Amino acid sequence: MNTVPAAAAPYGTWPSPIDAALAASHDGRPDHLGTVGDEVWWTEPRPAEGGRRALIRRRADGTTAPALPTPWNARSRVIEYGGQPWAGTVRADGELLVVFVHFTDQRLYAYAPDGPDGPWPLTPLSEVGGGLRWVDPQVRPEQGAAGEVWCVLEEFTGPAPTDVRRVVAAVPLDGSAADDRTAVRELSDDRHRFVTGPKVSHDGRRAAWIAWDHPAMPWDGTVVMLADITEAGAFTGVRPLVGDLDESVCQVEWDRDGSLLFVSDLSGWWELQRIRPDAVAGGVVPSSRLLPPRGEEFGGPLWKIGLRWFHPLDNGLIAVLHGKGDHRLGILDPETGELADAPGPWSAWSDTLTVHGSRVVGVAASPRSAPEVVELDTTTGRSRTIGAPHRDAVDPAYYPAPEQRTFTGPDGREIHAHIHPPHHPEHTGPEGEKPPYVVWAHGGPTGHSPLVLDLEIAYFTSRGIGVAEVNYGGSTGYGRAYRERLRGAWGLVDVADCAAVASALVEE
Repeated sequence: MNTVPAAAAPYGTWPSPIDAALAASHDGRPDHLGTVGDEVWWTEPRPAEGGRRALIRRRADGTTAPALPTPWNARSRVIEYGGQPWAGTVRADGELLVVFVHFTDQRLYAYAPDGPDGPWPLTPLSEVGGGLRWVDPQVRPEQGAAGEVWCVLEEFTGPAPTDVRRVVAAVPLDGSAADDRTAVRELSDDRHRFVTGPKVSHDGRRAAWIAWDHPAMPWDGTVVMLADITEAGAFTGVRPLVGDLDESVCQVEWDRDGSLLFVSDLSGWWELQRIRPDAVAGGVVPSSRLLPPRGEEFGGPLWKIGLRWFHPLDNGLIAVLHGKGDHRLGILDPETGELADAPGPWSAWSDTLTVHGSRVVGVAASPRSAPEVVELDTTTGRSRTIGAPHRDAVDPAYYPAPEQRTFTGPDGREIHAHIHPPHHPEHTGPEGEKPPYVVWAHGGPTGHSPLVLDLEIAYFTSRGIGVAEVNYGGSTGYGRAYRERLRGAWGLVDVADCAAVASALVEE
């Protein structure tokens, strides 16, 4: 086969089909997965529609379609970063019902996607401060006379940003609270500044949620709150179960045996544990790890409310996201401790999971593919893309070939980074000339840059400019000690780490 040698041209001048408009049009990823009956639903970005988040449904026959008509925008603003904005159920008559937060007015709406009517409001408006906001809903059709939605209420009580309270609340499904704030039941008090939505045990007798307080961030210290649920659907006996000021619990889920599964970083890494609320020994409720220490994260920073890094299956197995740096999807047998990773080309899984029977659905990407909705059948061990499939917007020959690197920084500390060298199918730099690099420091600062295809990076590399993505000290994915390097040192450790990577590249 004949090959055409690459033509030498100055770095930064190579012609590229990846322009700013193309990169912007592919910004964002699917998110907020869930199931409604036999269907899988998720939100999906619409950059060309003002950044709207569309709600997508994948029917049992494999076809996909918008679940909400334009311009409905399923996106919450609670704690400004938002979180899980929707939930669905199958009504007694077999019809689907979904509740969602509309971004424009932050009201909670209900909608029957197969019915003749449009969405109808469930919550009122408020002119005080930022108004009323909702997130992490759970539809409970059996609760009360007409059913309820249990979720987080963020309520502004004055004009200042600090004039705000957050509680677990119950919203009636019949719309009686659409113009009446007093029709919303508050299930928890506002003793904590931040709360997640409640997880209800399978027997309906208990609820658990995560809480934390200023100035702690959720990756600093959180506490799991436990409550008994009365026949009338009220919370009673509210008490702390696990967590502390120096322990971050980022997710809780009930198992079918009445135990509570949770992810805690008390050991220095977010690890999956089990606790039995009734097994009190000397006033302490003991917990147990489901796996021996692995030097991996099984959780992450709770930037948004309702994130999920693990999900129990009906057969007793547990779908888990785990890894050092990026997350992989694995299936854990808690009885044997066996952990088997899902097959396929995907190397980075996002913090959203749902299950349907023996199937696990998540959002995954790789250095050659953008995030897409992926399903793992745990009975066959096969994985496949079922939504938002990756399609090459340009010839993949223009994609970079990145490398995961660990550099040595000040005081000998390790620094994790992704190096994307310049790459072009038809051009190379002049002989003897060194390529330029831009150094990227992600936001957060307690965030993480995954090693996945990003056309914004390819915009530079295809023109002859390398990109160094630095997961500087303070980033998540590498244990608590690594992310706490930045405590009291913002603008120092992160800058020094980026400078160290740049210096190392110069030396090379």
